Amino acid sequence: MLKKIGKKKILAVLSTGLFAFGASFSVSAENVFSVSTNVAAAKNLDESTKKILDDHYSSMIGEKGSEVPGLGIIVFKDGKEVYSNFSGQRNIEKNKPMTRKTLLRVASLSKMFTTFSILQLVEQGKIDLDEDVSKYLGFTLRNPNFPDTPITARMLASHTSTLRDGEVYWLAPQYGLEEFFKPGGKGYEDGAHFAKEDKSYFEYCNLNYGVLGTIIEKVTGERFDNYQKNHILKQLDVKADYIVGNLEDEEFENLGTIYRKRKGESDWNENYDWTAQVDNYKKKPAKDLNASGYKLKKYKIGTNATVFSPQGGLRISFEGLSHAGQLIMNDGEYNGKQVIRKDLIKEMKTPQWIYDEKAKNGDPYGVMFKYGMGLYLIDGDGKARLCKDAKVDLVGHSGEAYGLISGLYVVDGKKDGFVFAVNGIAVEPDENPKSAGKFSTGYIWEEEMADPVCENILAED
Repeated sequence: MLKKIGKKKILAVLSTGLFAFGASFSVSAENVFSVSTNVAAAKNLDESTKKILDDHYSSMIGEKGSEVPGLGIIVFKDGKEVYSNFSGQRNIEKNKPMTRKTLLRVASLSKMFTTFSILQLVEQGKIDLDEDVSKYLGFTLRNPNFPDTPITARMLASHTSTLRDGEVYWLAPQYGLEEFFKPGGKGYEDGAHFAKEDKSYFEYCNLNYGVLGTIIEKVTGERFDNYQKNHILKQLDVKADYIVGNLEDEEFENLGTIYRKRKGESDWNENYDWTAQVDNYKKKPAKDLNASGYKLKKYKIGTNATVFSPQGGLRISFEGLSHAGQLIMNDGEYNGKQVIRKDLIKEMKTPQWIYDEKAKNGDPYGVMFKYGMGLYLIDGDGKARLCKDAKVDLVGHSGEAYGLISGLYVVDGKKDGFVFAVNGIAVEPDENPKSAGKFSTGYIWEEEMADPVCENILAED
């Protein structure tokens, strides 16, 4: 979920059945800030620069305005990690610090991992980006308003499919994916999942990735979450999961909680206590139990991968995200191995849609003016720039859900980039002026995480 999606999509997120726990931000004096930096990597920075960054990120930990309960960031320059910082707490109730190994539900950064798998399957000849996806799904998927236009994997990955989220974009495992698209289906919503405007119109749609996840299952015969773990995540040397109860014990112990200062669905107040929204467990959940409490042992592979949240449900560490960043900046190579073919990574980064101000050919949600496949491009001098004064062109993706703000970006054509996340926000995004960026159309948290890196590390001399 991203900036400008609005209340309708927020309600869709809430419908996943997740619930909140009350939380008070009360910690011992020595743990008010838990700051850890990668000392070996940071030796590449002079001490004054390192101190500027450390002081800035420490100052972001707090209770009001744009302050957050915890954060983490890893920065690469010329292909090498040069800085990292992990401050605040990953879990307030248990007084656990944020660390490099902290796993968070990274929201829409999950989309790039789904796209990675799609591209690998393209390379294997199991998927054609421009083939009618009905061929893979086993039922005809068409927007009835454009019955002669096939929907392709390329369209799904670039949000140009004419599919829409409606109020919800997931269904319980006993229902098939086609229930979203057939009249009278459990998720049909009177056709809300079909666009009526121009068929080339761009609109960000999480359901696109539920369809892609189901296609992955259909062509591989593996359940989406297991396929991800057995292939792309394993190849990137990452231990992560879409199902919390299926995390290994060590990863579960490092799971971070996401917070908001909110009561109910709409009562925000930065003077409230931090209230846990996601992943605040007293004990590890049962295996094969999705976030909404549905048992998945009897799930029929290839019927409805929305139950795994391919669009936003990945729990992954900062370290794991940095491996994905290396994959993109190294043109599909990780740790000396070509994980995804170079030309396919290039295709992923190539704009499949570009916003036309005169034609109004889509809704860029304030930040997505050029969208590839699972990634979007940010012009360094554009409205959505993450760097105030330094002109740094970026390609990557952001995430926003339940109070988490995340980002993974690389400087296209270079081996520079960064990953970051904050695990809580005190003011309502979009609605509260304090959430707005000071120099961009992005969020204030994105600016505060990214701009110091741009100015002090990534900017050209």
